[in-house]
Amino acid sequence: MLNERQWIQATLQGDKEAFTNIVEKHQGAVFNLAYRLLLNAVEAEDAAQESFVRAYTHLSTYDPAQSFITWLLSITAHYCIDVLRRSRRAVTVELDESRQLCDGEADPERYAVARERDRAIRQALDLLSPHYRPIVVLRYWYDMSCKEIGKIVGLSEGAVKVRLHRAREMLAQSVRQQGDTAESRPDEGFNGLKETEGNALFKS
Repeated sequence: MLNERQWIQATLQGDKEAFTNIVEKHQGAVFNLAYRLLLNAVEAEDAAQESFVRAYTHLSTYDPAQSFITWLLSITAHYCIDVLRRSRRAVTVELDESRQLCDGEADPERYAVARERDRAIRQALDLLSPHYRPIVVLRYWYDMSCKEIGKIVGLSEGAVKVRLHRAREMLAQSVRQQGDTAESRPDEGFNGLKETEGNALFKS
């Protein structure tokens, strides 16, 4: 079975089926990033498709010394940031009403609290401008360093840290205003949310 590096080489040699394997392997990660940035399933689907088109077109520029998924997600983030900058309207917050309890023995009350937190944080992210939302998503849900984020959004590492700090403050204030029922201390801000919690909340 071919590995990812072999798929890339095969694609560069004209094997379109090899790139299909790459798409199938990473389509979930690409869509999830697009959805967390755009907060709209239809736009996220379009963004994911466009990201793979751009990856295919510019595959020859990929540096094998770099993580392929990081390179691919960078393309996705760039595209979504452009979409956000072009948009003059508020991004529609789409809640997944079809989500069911994962475990029949799960506590309905805890599930309701989690759903409320989900709604609050999605709405809070919706209020963040294109200058802040990508930085928050890439840092807390994709664990990228400020240096890596800076390369994607075109800022210095220091500028990313400043925007990240401001974004946390804005998110914390927004969540409190929405009556978030989280048990984290008021002064914890966005840091009160563990990254694992974030992954669960924004999981499509």
